[in-house]
Amino acid sequence: MDDQLLLRYSRQILLPEIDIEGQNRLLTSSVMLIGLGGLGSPIAMYLAAAGVGRLVLVDHDHVELSNLQRQIVHGTADLKRRKVESARDHLLELNPHTRIETIDRRLDPQDFDHYLPGVDVVVDATDNFETRFMINEACARHRKPLVSGAAIRFEGQVTVFHPGTEASPCYRCLYNNDATGTETCTQTGVVAPLLGIIGSVQALETLKVLMGIGQDLSGRLLLLDALAMEWHTMRFRRDPRCPVCAPLVAVSA
Repeated sequence: MDDQLLLRYSRQILLPEIDIEGQNRLLTSSVMLIGLGGLGSPIAMYLAAAGVGRLVLVDHDHVELSNLQRQIVHGTADLKRRKVESARDHLLELNPHTRIETIDRRLDPQDFDHYLPGVDVVVDATDNFETRFMINEACARHRKPLVSGAAIRFEGQVTVFHPGTEASPCYRCLYNNDATGTETCTQTGVVAPLLGIIGSVQALETLKVLMGIGQDLSGRLLLLDALAMEWHTMRFRRDPRCPVCAPLVAVSA
């Protein structure tokens, strides 16, 4: 690490839990971030700023005027641009040392099988159950840590999954097949800073997993009621009959 990088990351390196070793782990790590909207914006910015070496950005959408109230990685000049291109340009301005790859389409199971072996952590910043279930199944197949978040109206939640380990549940353990609601921010609305709060927690959990420090949110669902500004934690366990992760644990055993 040269002097410029030492200076750039000096405030993190000062932390004994991180130090040079932890920062070097970040510089050699790779994260796939799926979704560059309200949650994905702060996640991408903090991961790039913190020194994650490689970011794989996934989003199929374009920047629209209604996005700018909360999707802070995009600006007015980016209207009608692809979100992956807009985010890439802003992130490189923030930290030119981060290597950024973009995927501007919806991923199918075969895509995940191609890309996931090359990343260390997957971050889910999407807004619908169908996509979240597909991401969870892909992470389970490849035993990749998954950092999941959601936010709507004044409510948000974050958790972490380590599929394939006996102690960790997966997304399907938390939400079963009956979780098919299609309620989105487009329909019900969302207050802008909420996305920043939840996205920042996702970014922090991602950094902790990458560096192997602290205690992540595996087995715990962190819930925020922003109107009351109250945090709650709900503990949940792996479902021994889960069709996604139970077979993996059985094989490991």
